[in-house]
Amino acid sequence: MTTVATRTGIQGREVVSPREWISIRKELLRKEKEFTKLRDELSRQRRELPWEKVEKEYVFDGPNGRESLADLFAGRSQLIVYHFMFSPEWAEGCPSCSLVSDHLDGTLVHLANRDVTLAVISRAPLAQIDLFKKRMGWQFRWVSSFTNDFNWDYHVSFTKEEMANGKKNYNYDVVEFPSEEGPGASVFYKNDAGEIFHTYSSFARGLDILVGTYNLLDLVPKGRDEDGLAFPMAWVRHHDRYAEGYVVDPKSQYVAPKSVGASCCSGEYQL
Repeated sequence: MTTVATRTGIQGREVVSPREWISIRKELLRKEKEFTKLRDELSRQRRELPWEKVEKEYVFDGPNGRESLADLFAGRSQLIVYHFMFSPEWAEGCPSCSLVSDHLDGTLVHLANRDVTLAVISRAPLAQIDLFKKRMGWQFRWVSSFTNDFNWDYHVSFTKEEMANGKKNYNYDVVEFPSEEGPGASVFYKNDAGEIFHTYSSFARGLDILVGTYNLLDLVPKGRDEDGLAFPMAWVRHHDRYAEGYVVDPKSQYVAPKSVGASCCSGEYQL
């Protein structure tokens, strides 16, 4: 008996018999396995990248006072730093970086038992960081690079000159970027002699793997549902802001978080 396919649901999606569905699904599974093996190979090559020694002494403002980069390892040999977009001029952190950070606390105990410490670093002063961190309810270690060159050296903060000409050194290229801060992740290793090495950094779409929400959205029929937006993460809000008449304006362009002293209804949330 021949089953006639019908079209229904999202964008007239084809509906087939269970037997046909299994056949089509198995073909996609073959491609998924190819992708998994390719990702494993890329991960292997990432681990085999050469290292660069960190020669500069970085000291951060943290919950325990002044803390060196070595202190951030917390007795472990491997450190992952998430570069959170938070300018000293902003009253709150970036919503997109906040989406990433909503996924971090649950990883801490697991990473710690694999000889890995995770820390978050931003250029905003510690008092601003602590206030926002408390509001968000996060527990991870978050320190300020306000008094050092860390953000500049790892190309996640941009000078007034770069902002003026619109070209920034970001993601290993000179590109246009709409903000004075950029997201990223950097990895460091500390040997028994106390020497620190920079082993890897990733930016932009290279951070997708950190966003569990995106990985889940990739499983559902509508996917990330961002094609009609002015920029991909235009829908993202701080997790305590979705209840405030949440509406996505597809034409809304990127706007930096409100400045220190601005009202709660200004800036990015005025749609």
